[in-house]
Amino acid sequence: MTSTARNYLIVTASYWGFTLVDGALRMLVLFHFFRLGYTPFTLAFLFLLYEAAGVAANLAGGYFASKYGIPRMLAAGQLLQIAGLLMLSCLSDQWSAIVSVAWVVAAQGIAGVAKDLTKTASKSAIKATSSDGNSQLFRWVAWFTGSKNAMKGVGFFVGGLLLDLIGFRHALWAMAALLAVIFLAGLVLLPRHLGKAKSSKTIKELFGKSRGVNLLAAARIFMFGSRDVWFVVGLPVFLYANGWRFLEVGGFLAAWTIAYGGIQAIAPSLVSRSADGLSREVPAARLWALALAAVPIILAVIMKTTDVARPDLIIVTGLALFGLPFAVNSSLHSYLILAYAGSEKSAEDVGFYYAANAAGRLLGITLSGLLYQIGGITGCLIGSAVMLLACWAITFALPLSAAPIPTPKTA
Repeated sequence: MTSTARNYLIVTASYWGFTLVDGALRMLVLFHFFRLGYTPFTLAFLFLLYEAAGVAANLAGGYFASKYGIPRMLAAGQLLQIAGLLMLSCLSDQWSAIVSVAWVVAAQGIAGVAKDLTKTASKSAIKATSSDGNSQLFRWVAWFTGSKNAMKGVGFFVGGLLLDLIGFRHALWAMAALLAVIFLAGLVLLPRHLGKAKSSKTIKELFGKSRGVNLLAAARIFMFGSRDVWFVVGLPVFLYANGWRFLEVGGFLAAWTIAYGGIQAIAPSLVSRSADGLSREVPAARLWALALAAVPIILAVIMKTTDVARPDLIIVTGLALFGLPFAVNSSLHSYLILAYAGSEKSAEDVGFYYAANAAGRLLGITLSGLLYQIGGITGCLIGSAVMLLACWAITFALPLSAAPIPTPKTA
């Protein structure tokens, strides 16, 4: 096995463990506080700092990964996540609702920084370790992204299971212990220089991205907002209100995310490839974005105009279908950002892109609680459809070549 393949596998395995914990944490917080009687909008509020912190964390993570190397950013993210878990475990039932919410929001903010530092460093590592052109890059991105999301789905199930078996606090301690093991393994196994490159010297240079990176980031905001507007709060609360148990809700979210990750992993076989890596891939992104937008539109029409006996089954069936075009779109976008990214500052480009990803999730989560309280699950579906149409429109402006970013003039 080559050293580049070895480093790719180590980073992937490390991120699997981190993602397992991150998925479990989301279910623990959501179910624990829903069981305590918190409203859908309050539940969404618990995750706002988590996503808002991710915007800055991705930008900073890309810069520092270039400057100090990917392994240091991975380690920093893992240590912050451990700190967030331990902080959350200190939550007391004796505290007032305001103090409890503030404490959870702060802990979630730490977890949000941790997740996005780790994600940016891990995704940047693919560009740093790939050495066989666009074909290998697409395969490695697809496998990394798909397997990561499958592991996140397992985390959703594990979170619901741990809450039932050992309770909120002990589950947090167990997850912190797992991350500590992953942290130590990364320190021993990864070369410290991995991913080090030229970094930006000014804020203007940091934000001076190519047209392709900027447009793809804008599309990403709406695409991930379209998922989280129903996935984070609306769907779990809707299913629970229709008689599902916590473990069943967590099981469905886990199955959906695992299947979604599996489709992402095989996305290269579903997309026509081109020698230049863009001329067929960009039109494919447009086609799959339109197919994705059709799903919530059809579901919203059915829910609004039809009196069905089991609306929960209609929703889970429709959103299971949503997973196919969403997975292919996500995998295509994850590949395209690396295809557009400049070789010297790929970590910074990836960080900028995932900052947009975090902004999209922030928008989706905020609207998820709000739209559910206003219009139920149908309101969430309408919001999803509007954002996906915006994503589809932006893809028509994506360039078919990765034009280099102009080098800043020096005095």
